[in-house]
Amino acid sequence: MALSAEEKANIIGRMRERFNLAETDTGSTEVQVALLSARIQYLTEHFKTHAKDHHSRRGLLILVSQRRRLLDYLKEKNWDRYRELIAELGLRK
Repeated sequence: MALSAEEKANIIGRMRERFNLAETDTGSTEVQVALLSARIQYLTEHFKTHAKDHHSRRGLLILVSQRRRLLDYLKEKNWDRYRELIAELGLRK
């Protein structure tokens, strides 16, 4: 199951406040990474009970690589925002 509209709005609002984004800005790199992280976290929990769901596992790998590309882009463009985002989402790097 995907994220509900309420969860997405909550994540977008939190990122908007944290990074001083425009009211209609839902496509910024920070928001995209936050939404991908939420989906990745959901799928990770899903695999704890459904270990043999290999089709969804492929989707998880695609999401992780997409998030990695976005983080690499942000790191190249704006190092400070990258560090803030990593701290906000609790990612390792």
